Amino acid sequence: MPRHLPLFLVALLLVGVDASMPTRAAIVVRDDAGLEVRLEQPARRIVSLAPHITELLFEIGAGNAVIGAEPYSDYPEAAKRIPRVGGLSGIDIETIVALKPDLVIAWQSGTSKAQIETLARLHIPVFRSEPHTLDDVAATMSRFGALTGHGDEARADVARFTERVSQLRATYAAQTPVRVFYQVWNKPLMTVGGPQLITQAIALCGGRNVFGSLGALAPTVDVEAVIAADPQLIVTSSTRTDHTADLAQWSGWSGVSAVRDRRYLFLDPALISRHTSRILIGTDTLCRAIDAVRTK
Repeated sequence: MPRHLPLFLVALLLVGVDASMPTRAAIVVRDDAGLEVRLEQPARRIVSLAPHITELLFEIGAGNAVIGAEPYSDYPEAAKRIPRVGGLSGIDIETIVALKPDLVIAWQSGTSKAQIETLARLHIPVFRSEPHTLDDVAATMSRFGALTGHGDEARADVARFTERVSQLRATYAAQTPVRVFYQVWNKPLMTVGGPQLITQAIALCGGRNVFGSLGALAPTVDVEAVIAADPQLIVTSSTRTDHTADLAQWSGWSGVSAVRDRRYLFLDPALISRHTSRILIGTDTLCRAIDAVRTK
């Protein structure tokens, strides 16, 4: 060994460390439960436990890392070919463990708390996802980018998303408010409350959710309350081709402005209730419908 070798290089040689290779810093991200998720390297084997999670991972360029998903992950087309890790009764822990994931991303309110805790006890890193707002969608993309090593792609997606939100807000938010009733289900009659993402989309369009003051995500209401609120537009989302049955109960209530003027809007639920950037496609359609009521 040369006599005048710098001491730090001598130390590296003695412990067998390659001085030419930088040490990779651990990835530390806080999830929506406020818990720290720590990875020693970007996740390369991910199990996704919600459709919005799968879709966002594909959006930021990490779709190839998804090795397992719950049954309703259907977008993009490639997501349909991912092996399933459960069914209607819940996720299959044994199947997930057999896949040897280095990260599981769970939907906090849509996945059994006990099953999430079981995965954590098995020393599988778990990120709990629970977005509620448009800002949350952008923040989720950023954190998924950090966890998967796709930070650049995520930043570009976030920039496009936030720019489009700003454009919609500038176009519609200051316009004359339009009263909107959003029907989630007809029997029992369910709508969306203040904390729901759809309420935020309605507000972005310059609309006012007539039940936006309710604190529940999906409160049950009665017909009389809807009549009293007198919505100017009734919106519902359904995957059925024939939407007649969804809103048939309103046909006899001609005193309601939306019924009198036949102002109904049917939206694909994946484009208005899923916490991904595609919600802006549904929101754009919603904004146009609200504006049509405003300018009739």
